[in-house]
Amino acid sequence: MAIHKLKIVAMLGILYLALPFLAQAQTLSAFDRGSFIIKTDTLPYRILFPKNFNPAQKYPLIIVLHGAGERGNDNEAQLKYGPKLFLNDTIRQNYPAIVVFPQCPKDDYWANVKISQSLTGKRVFNFQEGGKPNCAMTLLLGMVDQMLDKPFISKKQVYIGGLSMGGMGTLEMLRRKPNTFAAAFAICGGDNTNNVPKYARKTPLWIFHGLKDSVVPFDHSQVVVDALKAAGADPKFTIYPNDDHNSWDDAFAEPQLMPWLFSHSK
Repeated sequence: MAIHKLKIVAMLGILYLALPFLAQAQTLSAFDRGSFIIKTDTLPYRILFPKNFNPAQKYPLIIVLHGAGERGNDNEAQLKYGPKLFLNDTIRQNYPAIVVFPQCPKDDYWANVKISQSLTGKRVFNFQEGGKPNCAMTLLLGMVDQMLDKPFISKKQVYIGGLSMGGMGTLEMLRRKPNTFAAAFAICGGDNTNNVPKYARKTPLWIFHGLKDSVVPFDHSQVVVDALKAAGADPKFTIYPNDDHNSWDDAFAEPQLMPWLFSHSK
């Protein structure tokens, strides 16, 4: 009897430990699976519809771009950071929107940036000025256009944001589609400052960065903010003095992020 009791206790313990992961999997299943295809290239994405979705209504569209660590083709890894905000019941009730998390292919990058290593082993980001979009960006541009063709998307309320590589991709998207987005946010991203005037006064921006970021230096956001101001824009800039590269945790927890986004429309 004692052995059976021990087995039951052990099984209950395993189940207890597994509950948070099961709950997360069930929650993330609220995001439907989709893909955008151009010839032989595919961009997987996950999409969250508002509760009580009515295709006869028009809803805001939010595009969220993940970081380099979540690249691939499993159509799942890109949901590692951010979904908790958009799945919050209060957020879904007060800010009903269609939320899309595309997934960048493993060997590609959202933004047009060349990455090398310094003598100390740190990554060096060389943001390119202009240039044609790479494969991932081409797919992303096509996916956004396809979404904008849907009758239930409000073209007056299209938003984009991202973290790390996704923050860089966000800024490039603003340059490539300067008249599309009502507002945007970039977390620990960066851009070539010569690109900034092309979107500076087109789209309100909220930029976030951790002061102790050891992966994407804080300066990459600072110079973008300075260039935005020099071009006549008035960006929001939130610095987390104790954050390393995971500043997205604090950014997605900002209580004013969603109200700020939805306060802007075209």
